[in-house]
Amino acid sequence: MDYNFMQNIQIEKCLKYSNKDRFERIENGIYLDSEDEDDTKYRMTISYELVNETEGNNNQYPLEDILDKYFIYVSDFLEAENEKESNRYKYELGGELEDLKKAQEIIGKKVFNREFKDEDGQTRVKLAIE
Repeated sequence: MDYNFMQNIQIEKCLKYSNKDRFERIENGIYLDSEDEDDTKYRMTISYELVNETEGNNNQYPLEDILDKYFIYVSDFLEAENEKESNRYKYELGGELEDLKKAQEIIGKKVFNREFKDEDGQTRVKLAIE
């Protein structure tokens, strides 16, 4: 089965972070959103190239698995900053500070889903980071 993979993953600076009344730079591309009162008030923007995007392939993977692995979420899809008909995506991620720091391990790596056989012989899919 064909799976998409993410490559050229980079931390980006989002245009809205220039609003110093709302966003405070914490470290290494992570910002505090002062309008969010929840523990998940931290933001980080990444961009990546999605490769092997074939007809019928769902472009939400492996991003969805990354969100699950690190307990983070897409806080802004940044539609105005993404080019239409491009395989390059830019999203703002939100979460707790420590979770966003852990998620930075994907920067510069290739991320994809890989099939494997479990102990019962069932074919499963897991997230791979290389």
